[in-house]
Amino acid sequence: MVAHRNRAQERTYRDRHPRQFNPDRLALARGRTGLSIVGVALLVFTFLFIVVWKDGSGGTDAAITLKLQKRNHPYFDRLMHIVSWAGFPPQSRIIPPSLSAALWLLGFRLEAVFQFLAWGTGGFSFLFKSIMRRARPGPDLPEIRVTIANIGGSSFPSGHVLNYMGVYGFLTYLAFTWIHPAIIRRTIVGLTAGLLTLVGPSRVYLGHHWFTDVMASYCLGTAYLVVFSGFYRRIRIRLGR
Repeated sequence: MVAHRNRAQERTYRDRHPRQFNPDRLALARGRTGLSIVGVALLVFTFLFIVVWKDGSGGTDAAITLKLQKRNHPYFDRLMHIVSWAGFPPQSRIIPPSLSAALWLLGFRLEAVFQFLAWGTGGFSFLFKSIMRRARPGPDLPEIRVTIANIGGSSFPSGHVLNYMGVYGFLTYLAFTWIHPAIIRRTIVGLTAGLLTLVGPSRVYLGHHWFTDVMASYCLGTAYLVVFSGFYRRIRIRLGR
């Protein structure tokens, strides 16, 4: 009797709110939202690219770096180093394939393949670095503190941020989608989201990148992640998963 009443109530709710239970409408709405996010992200990236290309952000970039580096509390300094650690070699070449291998061993074969492909943001980093060839913060601005590290290439865009957006951004999406115990899901999503949020400021704080470098990477990485996760959803649906 109770089950029958609950089903009747659900049918009544569906009749009154058909849009919430129409898969085609939901998919269409999700697609439009995704396209809007990608469009805005790429528009902002293009704007930043042009500004940097015309060398129009130097003063602002330097001012933001100096202001951020004034926050030199030992705990904050340590946090900034920890956040950037995963993006330096050799760990930057070990962690991404290790995540993919772990998913494969756990039986998530499709997710393992896509997790590995999410690492492809490094290709975009290499491409735009080759085009822009922007100098990193250096001796010409002695007031900016540059932390010694194993880095190379030009400054625009930030390879750390782009790689994090691909690798840890997609990992965040998978954790949110697949992990059912709320406490585990929230813990993993919180940690990876925190990593994504802090990696940009850490690159500026350590003196390895300019503010416009990391913001451009956030925009390009967001566009990549939205398109990439959408493609993953389509493949998963076609495979009947």
